[in-house]
Amino acid sequence: MSEMKAGIKEIVASQMKSELDQFKVGDTVKVHFKIVEGKSERIQVYEGLVIAIKNAQLSKTFTVRKHSYGVGVERVFPLHSPRVTRVELIRPGKVRRAKLYYIRSKIGKAAKIKELITKKKKQAPVRAEAPQG
Repeated sequence: MSEMKAGIKEIVASQMKSELDQFKVGDTVKVHFKIVEGKSERIQVYEGLVIAIKNAQLSKTFTVRKHSYGVGVERVFPLHSPRVTRVELIRPGKVRRAKLYYIRSKIGKAAKIKELITKKKKQAPVRAEAPQG
């Protein structure tokens, strides 16, 4: 029985993508999603606000909301799917909630999320050395 559990853990570990975990709820992201139309494939970009992340190991999903022609559109993406090629962080958001479902009832400027401003690391000043001689 324990051999079976070890085998399942290996399969789960091989299919997980660790580089996609660079965003959180409240961030504005661009999701590059692979779409298959007949025999051809193309990558479609879906940009919007992350309003929810459901954590469940391999079946982890995140919900992205955007406005398209005045209508709110939400789409749920599986994080570790081979169809999600990359998730690009556009704007980090400053929120105090785990799920932003209240954004659904907001319109216009009220639906905006404040931007999280991070402090930049100070670089040591470069000193010009006096010529010796």
